[in-house]
Amino acid sequence: MSSLTVTGLTKAFTATPVLTGVDLHVPQGSFTALLGPSGCGKTTLLRLIAGFDDPDAGTIALGERVVAGAGRTVAARRRGIGFVPQEGGLFPHLTVAGNISFGLPRRQRRDGARVRELLALVGLAADLADRSPHQLSGGQQQRVALARALAPQPSLVLLDEPFSSLDAALREETRAAVSRALTASGATAVLVTHDQAEALSMADQVAVLRGGRLVQLTDPRTLYRRPGDLDVATFVGEAVVLDAELRDGVAHCVLGELPCEHPSGGTVADGPARVLLRPEQLRLSAPRPDAPVARVRTVDFYGHDSRVCLDLAGGPSVTARLDGADPLTPGDAVSVTVRGTALAFPLPGAAPLAAGAPRV
Repeated sequence: MSSLTVTGLTKAFTATPVLTGVDLHVPQGSFTALLGPSGCGKTTLLRLIAGFDDPDAGTIALGERVVAGAGRTVAARRRGIGFVPQEGGLFPHLTVAGNISFGLPRRQRRDGARVRELLALVGLAADLADRSPHQLSGGQQQRVALARALAPQPSLVLLDEPFSSLDAALREETRAAVSRALTASGATAVLVTHDQAEALSMADQVAVLRGGRLVQLTDPRTLYRRPGDLDVATFVGEAVVLDAELRDGVAHCVLGELPCEHPSGGTVADGPARVLLRPEQLRLSAPRPDAPVARVRTVDFYGHDSRVCLDLAGGPSVTARLDGADPLTPGDAVSVTVRGTALAFPLPGAAPLAAGAPRV
């Protein structure tokens, strides 16, 4: 397995730029998710890494080996990259064993040990080896596709939204199986997805693309808790965004006075801002005079938790996430308090101060 390093990667189709100066490093043996809305350049980046297309500028290196850019292009078949497409792409005329062993040397194809080893790795029973792809469930087909990609021990495994066609329960089960298999194999992997939960739960690091640019690269917890800007914040999870006035590290807003900090960890300058809270930070209780009051508009029950839409008195609508056992109904009046700190994003003209910097 090798690391992946992308430097200054640029790609346009006719006059339309798709990727602009993308820099990305995927450490050896790690799992990176490329996350972003449709049309942001995720699949184009994956195709350039795989060698299916050539970049207009920039370089792609696997370990110390440059495979694209700098005056050279290594053909896709010579890059040593495993690829798992959206629908699995299994050969319908071959058995499971035939699909898995397709890219192996002839001697290993005849020896069923490698096929059995790979089936076990992806969590499938050995007796599936003689079945045809159409005799498998969608999740089983995706696991066979992963086994086929891992069979020749590639330097890198690329997964292009491999779970998008599966139903919710099967998607969760298949994700877990694929994640375990990649970890057990020690593979370096890159996953393209537009599913935030998928990226946050599976990856060691998440690369957020927007408009052909890499706007944030960090671990899932940091991405969720300290997004680089409000667009990233609202994309990677539900968000409560409120107008506020910052004074001495406190945000004054419709939810009262909230301690706040800049996403970078530093303090923020006084002035107008927008503050970010996550729905699980909101706490609801019976109405009381010392806390803002809201009225429950809707309650969406999910079993393990509930999403409650609230109309704040004299303010906007916000969303809270509560334990599923909380017995709220539309029309209820509640008080709203906040747990933890808010993240402040100063409006133009109110620049952040460095951590520990004195105020003037």
